[in-house]
Amino acid sequence: MPLPLGFRPVPQPALTDRILRLIGPAGALLETLLHNTVSPTIVRAGGPAINVIPSEATVELDVRLLPGFTPEDAIAELRPHLGPDVELEVLSFERGPAQVDMGLFGVLAGILREADPEGRPTPLMVHGVTDARFFSRLGIQTYGFLPMRLPPDFSFWETLHAADERIPVEALPFGAEAIYQALQRFR
Repeated sequence: MPLPLGFRPVPQPALTDRILRLIGPAGALLETLLHNTVSPTIVRAGGPAINVIPSEATVELDVRLLPGFTPEDAIAELRPHLGPDVELEVLSFERGPAQVDMGLFGVLAGILREADPEGRPTPLMVHGVTDARFFSRLGIQTYGFLPMRLPPDFSFWETLHAADERIPVEALPFGAEAIYQALQRFR
């Protein structure tokens, strides 16, 4: 099934990388949205004693795939970077929604424009998994609505899921009011 233009896998990663470098620091935000990504998150190894070198190790990788890619694509992408003795096994995979439904975006964007006329509500696909996947299986459209007015010097994307993940306290009232308005309009 063809994907909407904004969600097509990037066929030339080298060209994409070059363009992102030209964009500069703003390109860092887009990098994970235009590439499959992998992070080693769990490492296990160990022998029977502290002075025994383990005979094997296990590494669990958190692989984030762009729409249209499969676990087999990820394995094919990883294989050239691993030694011949490395075994790869997919422990879990949940396909995202088949189609993107932007039907409610106008309402959410309107709420944000009312709260901040200078703001620009922008739809954004984010690599990640949320509980929305359970609703998607039931055919329920979900939106990641994350309304915040952040100080200009705050690097939100650098703190997301980091050891020091946080948002400034002063961002809460704006977000709470926007979410309240969204709930009021949908009740």
